[in-house]
Amino acid sequence: MQSDSSSSIKRSASEGPSSAIPVPIITDPISSIDSAREHDIEIDAYMAEQGEDITTQPSSLTIEQKVARIKCLRDKPMVAGDTWYIISRQWFRPWEIACGILSDKSLESLQEKDIGPPDNSSLFDSQGNLTSNLVEHIDVEFLPEEAWSELVAWYGQPINPLPRSVIAKAFLQTALELRPPRLKVLVLKDLGPDADITGSPHPYVTVSIKDPMKALFKALVSAVTARSNVPHRIWKIEPGEFPGSHFPASKLALCGAELVSEETDKTVEDNVIEPEDPFVVEFQENGAWIVDASQVVRAPPLTTVHVPPPLFSNDNDFFNRLSNQRTSAFQNTQPFRTPSPRRGSSSKAKESSVAPFKSFGFSKGSKVIQEPGTLGLGNMGNTCFMNSALQCLAHTKELTDYFLSGVYQEELNPDNPLGMHGAIAEAFGLLLHRIWARESTSTSYSPREFKSQLQRFAPQFSGYQQHDSQELVAFLLDGLHEDLNRVLKKPYVEKPDWEGGGDLELAKLAQTSWDGYMKRNDSVIVDLFQGQYQSTLVCPECDKVSITFDPFMYLTLPLPVNKKWWHVIHYVPWDTSLPHKKVPVEISRNSSFKDVKSLLGRWMGVRPKRLLTIEVFNHRFYKNLDDSVLCGDMADNDQIFCFELPCNSRQSRSYKPKDNDPFILPVILTDVVPPHPAYSNYSRGTNNFGYPFIVVVNRDQAGSVDGMYDAVIERLQRWTVHERDLYTWQADPSPGDPVTIPISTVSPIDSVAEIKENGDISEVDGMVIEGDIADQRIFSEDDSEMDAGAYIVGTKQGVFNLRLYTGYKDYTAGSYGSSNGRSEQWETRIEDVESGAPLLRDGDAFLCEFDENMKAYYFGTSQFENSRWDEWVLFVHVEYLEAKEAAAAQKSKGITLDDCLAEFTKEEQLGEDDLWYCPRCKKHQQATKKFDLWKVPDILAVHLKRFSNSRALRDKIDTFVDFPIEGLDLTSLVGERRVGTRLAQSGADINELGIRDVEEPLIYDLYAVDEHLGGLGGGHYRAYAFNHVTEQWYHFDDSYVTQSDASHAVNSNAYLLFYKRRSNAPLGGKTNEKIEEAGRKAAAEVEEESAAEPEVQLPTPPSESDASPFPFPSTQQPSNGGYLTPRSNTRSTPASSPPPLDDGDPTTLEAQSDDLIAEDGLTLCPLELASHQFDFPDPSARASPTSSVEVEPDHDDDPPRSSLFRAHANIDSWVGSSQNALPSPAVSDPDDMNPFSDMNL
Repeated sequence: MQSDSSSSIKRSASEGPSSAIPVPIITDPISSIDSAREHDIEIDAYMAEQGEDITTQPSSLTIEQKVARIKCLRDKPMVAGDTWYIISRQWFRPWEIACGILSDKSLESLQEKDIGPPDNSSLFDSQGNLTSNLVEHIDVEFLPEEAWSELVAWYGQPINPLPRSVIAKAFLQTALELRPPRLKVLVLKDLGPDADITGSPHPYVTVSIKDPMKALFKALVSAVTARSNVPHRIWKIEPGEFPGSHFPASKLALCGAELVSEETDKTVEDNVIEPEDPFVVEFQENGAWIVDASQVVRAPPLTTVHVPPPLFSNDNDFFNRLSNQRTSAFQNTQPFRTPSPRRGSSSKAKESSVAPFKSFGFSKGSKVIQEPGTLGLGNMGNTCFMNSALQCLAHTKELTDYFLSGVYQEELNPDNPLGMHGAIAEAFGLLLHRIWARESTSTSYSPREFKSQLQRFAPQFSGYQQHDSQELVAFLLDGLHEDLNRVLKKPYVEKPDWEGGGDLELAKLAQTSWDGYMKRNDSVIVDLFQGQYQSTLVCPECDKVSITFDPFMYLTLPLPVNKKWWHVIHYVPWDTSLPHKKVPVEISRNSSFKDVKSLLGRWMGVRPKRLLTIEVFNHRFYKNLDDSVLCGDMADNDQIFCFELPCNSRQSRSYKPKDNDPFILPVILTDVVPPHPAYSNYSRGTNNFGYPFIVVVNRDQAGSVDGMYDAVIERLQRWTVHERDLYTWQADPSPGDPVTIPISTVSPIDSVAEIKENGDISEVDGMVIEGDIADQRIFSEDDSEMDAGAYIVGTKQGVFNLRLYTGYKDYTAGSYGSSNGRSEQWETRIEDVESGAPLLRDGDAFLCEFDENMKAYYFGTSQFENSRWDEWVLFVHVEYLEAKEAAAAQKSKGITLDDCLAEFTKEEQLGEDDLWYCPRCKKHQQATKKFDLWKVPDILAVHLKRFSNSRALRDKIDTFVDFPIEGLDLTSLVGERRVGTRLAQSGADINELGIRDVEEPLIYDLYAVDEHLGGLGGGHYRAYAFNHVTEQWYHFDDSYVTQSDASHAVNSNAYLLFYKRRSNAPLGGKTNEKIEEAGRKAAAEVEEESAAEPEVQLPTPPSESDASPFPFPSTQQPSNGGYLTPRSNTRSTPASSPPPLDDGDPTTLEAQSDDLIAEDGLTLCPLELASHQFDFPDPSARASPTSSVEVEPDHDDDPPRSSLFRAHANIDSWVGSSQNALPSPAVSDPDDMNPFSDMNL
């Protein structure tokens, strides 16, 4: 059992709600501030490297220094035993914005002085329980203690601090224990025989799972008293709700109390203590305990029994005593509880009851035999992902038969370095025995042992956060494969290469690849679950074809949903005579802006590399949308511009700068900036207006301020209706041929407007106003309306002041364009550069300062009536219209599993970050790649890829996918069948190629579905599965099991699909042969022993007269047999009495060996008889949970844990009543706390 944690190697993706108020056992967050202040050696070194004064007091640190300090502290690794703090993103994100780390358009005015003390209130509900997910960078951030102390020192005392311990995990990993167990603490009082729980609300204690039991004792006692020297002992009672903190002594027995052992060598985790477990502290009064422990807990079984009791008598017989033994970390066993009746639902396949709800105890009068395979699995705190996956795998008949027959015991490979020493296979086998027990009255069971082993070898599944069910299935199948791998020593196998050819060569390559894989991998998982797919790569340059064959254990299918990104792009051509356009685009949300530019380039007839995409906000450039930015990162209301340039836009990471590259600069329009002190390099706030634009300045223009001014004027004319007044004009006295300079939409010139310094405007007819450019003339498109005597002599000077600003990276200043950068005087820049060198540098920008009159004339007043900022021409391409129509048609059609398979096998081009090295071209290429199914397994696990983690904003696809319950035909998609059919028709021997039964169609039927409800990072998992014994479908919602219909499994929540191939022959190949051989061997032993022994009918209860050995054959054939003698696999005569209990409780093998075989085939095995019973409450009292965040109390008496792992007992000690009959499981040592405790791992 683990607490919720986040690994420093791979942080958790999702957390579930939990209660987690810090408690005294965890270090107080404020007390460590002074000590953290002393831990500044590393920080001082860092600050010294940055040129900062290390003696600066924290209160006088600049924002930049604080940011650097926190960043440096956060970079330290997690070390087991350290304390880290959780801080809510609702506080931390505004701090980042105020410090300039991030930018938010809605919080631009936020300053550091507006930041309050660190506050985690948003993570708690009104009762003080953690309600939010704790996903790093989404909901919270993790800070080391030193960084937390700095924030507290800077901004004040924190609100709801959340200190958390760093714990060690397997494989040298560490993790932050996000949700340590919170435990309830009560005090035992002698309040009388009929007293109720009273007193003030009980306190809680939060401890680490790595704390020793002594620390738990200390925390429990400290929570209720300050007198730690008073003799005390701790009782653990059944989970529940308690209105007060005073617990009556008279209720201990009723609540299943058991004393907790203060073992020094065990931890909270070792003792399987779970969140919300209640503990009662008992203090001595007048030197005596309040209660007599011997009267609270019933006495242990008799140590000596000279005469064995009847096999089937009362609740105190041998098997019931065996079933009532409990293995735990506690000193005593739990008493019997008073039952409550419940109703059962009748199964159509067999007349027996299946509990449709969770059970809470047992009663002699309400015992109901449950159908095998209908056992619910209790939720131990966000373990629904595990429960649903286990139910699907447990209802894979061929896999179940393999484990229940005991064949897996013969194939354990504990020495496999890639496996888990057989522990996962052992734990899974024991769980299957529980689920398929024939005579069990339990309706639910909490798989603690399995989870303990799971998180032992896969720390990512530890704790109580939500996980991906598919990841668990993948890990479990791989773990079972390696634990049961028949290859004890794996040879080196070289992967073959494709050397060209036709069908025959392709089939040989596939078979060679499969044979090579089988030399290293051979297990039940390979026999049942593994297929083979073909991967084809084609070089776009030399057409080199590369074909490889690889195995797969499950099939991940993308969903061809219309997850489209729709946006209107503001497109600005370089040619000022062309209008600027609004272009609606629709593209995949996973596309990058490189794809957007490729689309626009094709539509506009320009090279995509000459397009620059950028976001505009608050009259300046906000974010550079280079080729790596994903479209899905943009909000719907973001304003995106695309500028056409006469050169490469340099937004690709692969672009290599050249010496003669022109300068690409952003231009921002602003009002005149008030003067600022000469000693300050920082600009004062500016009042920007209009749209910014891009100017390209060549090396010659960059040599003078006038040249740069002219380049800006040329771009500015697009945005004003008075563009002709940006130039000076002169009448042409000579009739010579003019040199034309195209100026867009220039009106006929009858007069020229002169704008004076005071803003007055006067009209001048046909005269030269100013300028130094001669012999230039303008022609409009309509010469008849153009004064042939006018021509441009230069740009109008004084329209604006051209200011130089620095600090612009990627066309923005600050974080995401949060400021205008720093201003620099032209005189200073001219002095800094060499004579004749360009005056511009990378990171420069232009600010054009307009005074009030110039701004009003060129752009207008408040309505900007003289601007062209709103004159956008709508451009709708035919491709866009066709894509919209196709999307509408697809939406009305819906998605089928065939569509997903088609998407999986669709050819695609590799991305720039996923290049393939072509051996012929000797370089990396963006090859085309295609997957095809070559060989399909008997059991096909299909993973519908509903979750997307490619962006910071994670996503789930809830689209309904229609999949068949019966008759999924994959024949046409499997390459082995197509190629094999053609080769067979040509006369080739396909058997030599490993291709058989090509005439048999590949048709699959559904037998299980794992579904996910809710969103990413939370939600709830449930399962539907077909029971091959009852031939009914059931719905598994953790411990709630109800009979269902297959059609209910086909819904929009379906996540994992499990299909079984139709076949006239048994599935599983080599595995099936081993199962049948085990059955024949067991049957032969029974017949041999039966022939030598007289047949004696054992007494059989009426309710069990029709029972049959597992796996419940359709026709029962009576068999004769006896029961196993202790420490032997041979059978004693049925006429004799059961083995005497001469030395007290039965040993491991004794408990395992007493299978009593009746003449009618009844097999009584200790595992089944040891299944504990439950009380069954009114089903209306508890509804099925809608989420998996609550921990379900495990009310069943914890059944004896098997020692199959320890003793490797022979599980083949069973008798089958027919050739295909499989055994009933056996159990052993009930005193083992941990079945894996003595394994060499």
